[in-house]
Amino acid sequence: MNDQILPTESQSYWRATEDFPMFPEIRENIETDILIVGAGLTGITAAYLLSKSGKSVMVLEGSRILKGTTGFTTAKVTAQHGPIYQKLISIFGEEKARLYYDANTEAKNFIEETAKELGIKCDFEKVDAYIYADTKEGVQTVRKEMDAYNKLGIEGATLTTNTGLPYDVMESLKLENQGQFHPLKYATGLMNKAIENGVQFFEKSRAKTISKNIVEMMNGHKIRAKKILVCSHFPFNDGNGLYFSRMSPERSYALAAPAESNYPKGIYINVEKPTRSVRTALGKDGKRYLILGGEGHVTGRYEGDMMDNYDALAAFGREKFNIKQFTNRWSAQDLVTLDQVPYVGIMTSGLPDVLVATGYAKWGMTNSTVAAQIMADNVMEKENRYAELYNPIRSKMKKEDIASFAKYNAAVAKELVKGKTEKIDVLFKDLQLGTGDIVKLDGKKVGAFKDVTGEIYLVKPVCTHMGCDVVFNNAETSWDCPCHGSRYTFKGDVIEGPAFEPLEKIENIE
Repeated sequence: MNDQILPTESQSYWRATEDFPMFPEIRENIETDILIVGAGLTGITAAYLLSKSGKSVMVLEGSRILKGTTGFTTAKVTAQHGPIYQKLISIFGEEKARLYYDANTEAKNFIEETAKELGIKCDFEKVDAYIYADTKEGVQTVRKEMDAYNKLGIEGATLTTNTGLPYDVMESLKLENQGQFHPLKYATGLMNKAIENGVQFFEKSRAKTISKNIVEMMNGHKIRAKKILVCSHFPFNDGNGLYFSRMSPERSYALAAPAESNYPKGIYINVEKPTRSVRTALGKDGKRYLILGGEGHVTGRYEGDMMDNYDALAAFGREKFNIKQFTNRWSAQDLVTLDQVPYVGIMTSGLPDVLVATGYAKWGMTNSTVAAQIMADNVMEKENRYAELYNPIRSKMKKEDIASFAKYNAAVAKELVKGKTEKIDVLFKDLQLGTGDIVKLDGKKVGAFKDVTGEIYLVKPVCTHMGCDVVFNNAETSWDCPCHGSRYTFKGDVIEGPAFEPLEKIENIE
């Protein structure tokens, strides 16, 4: 394909269309009532909710504010999370499946109403949501989901083949009055209000460990807090909870391009694989942009060139929407729990003042809001009717959980062994400009990246979390761990956990 169709560098559409303030680093020991670790939509929403409590609130971000998962979403604001309700009924029963719908519907309404109340110009639009099928098997899935909606009493849902897409589908399930918005404009508006109410924000301040009510930073400083809210996407302090063994890290891909005048008016996702997600967004230039997503896989386990995922999405865009050129390409990492419901609440039974929110399974806009509300209510000692459903230390591991747990961790064990036994065929001298790989150098296995100027960056290609060998992701110029999803820059610095220590840098090869 023509290389000019796709941008040469990865950049989120949302981050490309918004500017962000800068905040100081933590440079001293501090005490606060509430410490929130992670400044994505969950942490910022929790900060806003607690900013009116009269308590001192502090928010830490290990990188830059809003540079994490919130800035790489497709930003659909909906309770229609793919064909999930038939699964939830099977796992939890109808009562709890309905609770999940209510929680995410209330979160959708909260986002819309809060944006209006605070005057946040975040391009919120009411749209209908569709899950659709292209195959006979997919039609059965869609119809089973309609049956689930009927069992749960979900209103505003209909089966239809009239979707507004420029191509035919065999069946779709429409859910009325859902939403879409610009996630970073919304989060920035909440953050500004939280700051106005006295919340302090810090960035480039990576937390390392928690001991009782004290968070130790990577730079050695300590923060004491009465309540600690871990909103760092993956729990940075994952110890007794063993969350790395209970969640699957998955990457997905997205493209943006100018839309035709007859653009589709809803938000869409198919029920088959590979996933195809469709929505539009109003650009800074007043034009409408089409955002396509999909091509998901477990982090670090894609067999082939990572750019193939972008090429497949681009081919879909050319075929279905006649797109000639894309303005943005980016990818995201999401965490999927054993039973599809996020883990939100007290992290482990022995740490009642440490709360966690993680595992949104690619539906983070409403689930992050639900999570923030559950945590804020916990801090304020208020009941929340969704807390039990989302409780991270669910009272009983269900048979579905056990099967998922066994399957995921067997795959992890396979990757661990594979990395240690796999033969390395690439020689250092054969590494091309702008590429990275695990290579042989002086008889040793080394992670090497050669930038376009020829400068070399060498690392020990072993994840600092549990020792799995990392693989190079050429689409994002990163080192990714196929075991538990830790990611590092080409220089070896942590992008996201569970690892918090960087890859060991190699200065000289003897």
